[in-house]
Amino acid sequence: MKQLLFIAVIILSNLTAIQAQKIKGSDTCLPLSQREAEDYMKANPSETVTVTGGGSGVGISALIEGTTDIAQSSRKIKFEEKQKIREGGNTLKEVIIAYDALAIVVNPDNKVTNLTREQLEGIFTGKITNWKEVGGADLKIVPYSRETSSGTYEFFKESVLKNKNYMSGIMSMPATGAIVQSVSQTKGAIGYIGLAYLNKDVKAIHVSYDAGKIFTAPSVKAAKDGTYPIVRALYYYYVAKNEKQVRPFVDYVLSKTGQKTVGEIGFITL
Repeated sequence: MKQLLFIAVIILSNLTAIQAQKIKGSDTCLPLSQREAEDYMKANPSETVTVTGGGSGVGISALIEGTTDIAQSSRKIKFEEKQKIREGGNTLKEVIIAYDALAIVVNPDNKVTNLTREQLEGIFTGKITNWKEVGGADLKIVPYSRETSSGTYEFFKESVLKNKNYMSGIMSMPATGAIVQSVSQTKGAIGYIGLAYLNKDVKAIHVSYDAGKIFTAPSVKAAKDGTYPIVRALYYYYVAKNEKQVRPFVDYVLSKTGQKTVGEIGFITL
């Protein structure tokens, strides 16, 4: 009996020695955080890092509620969200982990290659409804958006739509992968995705922010040299009281090794 009790104590002490932390939020950050977590756990077998998506707003809500250790976000935290963290007696910590270019994508059969910011605004606010209005075929435009809890949804509204409202009844997708799939299967479709999600199933549009003088395709190089206009920071948020627990992983992501992974996945390094 004493021996069994002794074994149980050893098992419990080993379980408590394993450091477990949760990361939740941005769908854009998901492939990066998952890969960083896998590599980090290989280097630190006594630690467990679990990563889930759901959108930036979902991650920040979980941080406010205390159900995640790190909120990953593709947008800056809002004032009212900061206030809720303070009201809970916590101090917020913000870390930029990488940068991302937002790619505008259409079906590969679409002949349109160039769009200005103003044309994109017209498409996503519902003023432009047919591809022939922007030099394409006589085909209805089917815009796809992320859902409202997504940081990408908010960033696109701010940067591309200049804070104008999306068209009513726009097709909202729960994840970036769903936008890629929908655009690849719908001839008149258009959507927006993080650069890391860009693949051969969709075609990236060359974008102009100077009324059509220069059109640039999304790429890591173009994002780094500033020629591609739709670029944003990606964040980790956590509360100061959890710093000792989460900082080793955060520092790993910021390290030379972690930033090498940032580049390999298709994001822009710090």
